[in-house]
Order: sequence, then structure tokens, then C-alpha cells
Amino acid sequence: MSAKQRLLAALVLPLLAACGSASGPAAPTVAPGSTVTVDLDGRPFQLHVPRAYDPTTRLPLVVLLHGYESSAALHEEYFKLAGESERRGFLYAMPDGTTDRSGKRFWNATAACCDFYGTGVDDSAYLSRLLDTIAASYSVDSRRVYLIGHSNGGFMAYRMACEHAKQITAIASLAGMATDDPGQCRPERPVSILHIHGTADQTIKYGGGTNVGDPYPSVDTTVSGWRRRDGCDDRPETSAAPLDLDSDRPGPETAVTVYAAGCRDGTRVAVWSIEDGGHMPRLTASFTPAVLDFLLAQVSPA
Repeated sequence: MSAKQRLLAALVLPLLAACGSASGPAAPTVAPGSTVTVDLDGRPFQLHVPRAYDPTTRLPLVVLLHGYESSAALHEEYFKLAGESERRGFLYAMPDGTTDRSGKRFWNATAACCDFYGTGVDDSAYLSRLLDTIAASYSVDSRRVYLIGHSNGGFMAYRMACEHAKQITAIASLAGMATDDPGQCRPERPVSILHIHGTADQTIKYGGGTNVGDPYPSVDTTVSGWRRRDGCDDRPETSAAPLDLDSDRPGPETAVTVYAAGCRDGTRVAVWSIEDGGHMPRLTASFTPAVLDFLLAQVSPA
């Protein structure tokens, strides 16, 4: 940052923090290039502010949602988004789910995943307040807010797109599914979707299945539901070259299908199918940059 930018940060950041938010406490300010712990409803989350942060310029916000029995820290090691936050200049939030009776962290996303002990914790409201809290203290571009989730976190990203579409531009789900009940998903506006799934996933199966007795849909059903919600034409684009996303598969192994024609508000719905990939593929170095290329290209209407 230049001396002028540092002066502006010193003057503007405290003012932004003082404004707060009607839906929750404002996040504390933090020096650019560092990570702060923010307490919200007794549930702290980590927020990384890139060195390029300037309070006079609105930045995209990316939120990482971990899988069942994992944590934000472990999934940051998996996705390696912090480095991309610095390279690309976006704010990056890393929240944790609550812990169930078996000591495993989870998100209450759908009946199939993963509030197995029936706590009823309202993670949808919590994550909505998290987005408001960050926007109350930092210069967030509300047209560019993105969620990335794996497994249970992917289920949760889909729930957020259903229930808080006005706060979210696009989501990326790796090995997660939407709700099995289409009536529970009535988004207020179109949301771009990137669905990534291994065709040999035995935990959350590509063709759908059940989890502790509750059904979850297939990839095709999940994607077609969002294609219809976004108003996309049912004719896909399949001309894109395959991607190399899984180090354990001879690459490029991932087929790309995109629905873009007719989608409202410039949204897109894409499927990346990892041939013979499992539930937690060993990601190549190109995985996270490719996901971010898709997400950051999506911009909500003003």
C-alpha cells in the first residue's frame, strides 16, 4: 500500500467498524495482509484481508464451507484459498460448523446432511449474518459474493443459494448436493452454480442415494433444478476441453458441461464430472484457480 492508501485505511476502517450492522455485530478491523478472528453469536470465524485491500475499493468475498467432521483450517489446507486471496485480491472468510454429540463438526444443510443428532442449529441464519457482519466493516462488493463448499459444506452452499440468493452471486460445490425437496428451494434471484463431482464417489453418490436414511438427489437432478431456477436453456455446451483436477487420475480426466444460453442475469450452471473420481479427490494445482476463474467471472446485477 502507498502512504496515501495507508492513511485512508487508518481513517476509513474505524468509521466502517463503528457503523455496525442491524443484523449482527461489526467485525473488528484488521491490517491488510493478515487474518483476524471474528466472534459472531459465540461462533468465531477467521477472516483474511489481502494486502491489496483498500477501503475505498470494494472487493469480492469468498466463504469456505468445510465438510463433515472437518474444520475451516483443514479445508484451507485442502483448497489453499489464502494464497489465491493474496494473488487475486479478495476477502476470504473461514467459518466452522458446530460440534455434534460425537465431537464432529457439521453444517445443518438438508435432512440428508448433516445434523444427525437433530440439534436444529440454524446455520443458514448464522452464515447470512456472517455475510452482513463482514460487509458492515469491510468494503465488500455485494455483486461478487461466493461460497465454496466440500461435501457437507457443498450441501450448505446449496442451501444458502436457496434461502439467501440476494446475498450470493455464485457457489461451487465439490461432492455436495442440493435438497431432495424442490419445494424448499425458492431463490429470490438467479445464482450461478458450479457442481464438481467424482463419478465414483461412494460417500455422496453421483447418481443420488440416501444418507442415514434420508435421500439426496443425483448430480443430474441437482443441476437440472438449478438450470430451471436460473431460466437456462436445456441445451448444454460441451465443447470445453477436459480439465485436469484429480492427481490420482490420468488427466485431463474431468468433463465440462455448461448451461449458459438463456440464463437470467448472466448466470451460468456448470458441471465438472471427474471420471472415476472419489469423494475427496487429491486436487491438482490447477483445481482452485479453475474454480475461482469460474466464480469470479460471475457478477450479480446491481
